[in-house]
Amino acid sequence: MPRRPREKSNSGIYHIMLRGINQQSIFEDDEDYSKFIEILGKYKLVCQYKIFAYCLMSNHIHLLLKIEGVDLDSTMKRLAGSYAYWYNWKYYRKGHLFQDRFKSEPVEDDAYFLTVLRYIHQNPIKAGLEHRLEEYKFCSYFDYFCEESDIIDMDFAFSMLDRDEFITFNNEQNNDVCLEIDSARNSVNDIDAKKMIKRIANCDSITEFQKLPKEQREKYILKLKESGLALKQISRLTGTSFYLVKRL
Repeated sequence: MPRRPREKSNSGIYHIMLRGINQQSIFEDDEDYSKFIEILGKYKLVCQYKIFAYCLMSNHIHLLLKIEGVDLDSTMKRLAGSYAYWYNWKYYRKGHLFQDRFKSEPVEDDAYFLTVLRYIHQNPIKAGLEHRLEEYKFCSYFDYFCEESDIIDMDFAFSMLDRDEFITFNNEQNNDVCLEIDSARNSVNDIDAKKMIKRIANCDSITEFQKLPKEQREKYILKLKESGLALKQISRLTGTSFYLVKRL
């Protein structure tokens, strides 16, 4: 079946989601998160886009960009390709890192722009990673409180909300759904799940887990299932085929 053509934004503004292949983790440590932010800033000049918001989660990325130079597909190819090259080099890995096609939706009015902005900033809270927006390091919320940001274009949001209104709006409870990655929430958040994998398999990363002997990997996957981790969660945090996890 042919793919649907990507919906084009008249405003040039897009909410974009990029996720790891088979929903596996794409960030293993703080250096990985920082590297992607560095790449995001580098290609801002090359591709001529504005960055209104970003949030880097363990296995996916949310961006709110205004495309003004290089087209969206080429821009995302450069961002994803540059990070994947570096990640594969660092972890002695080969093959695709990201799912082949990123998701995007056009953002055509101010109200929805603010909704997407809040949705992106609240991703770590709704995933149970933090209790307060300012506690999550790899998200643009903090940039809005710097006198000058090297990466975030703040003027557009602050043309609609002053600083106090911005804080209130971003912290409001809501049921916003924008390019939802998975309607089913895991009962164990990813941080606790990684600790569980560390305790059971003594592995700090997907790469380490995949280097274990096959019988050992399967034994640990069974223990993780018995411990209550969701099948998809085990699959993406260990880099194991979902169908294998399900079959064991």
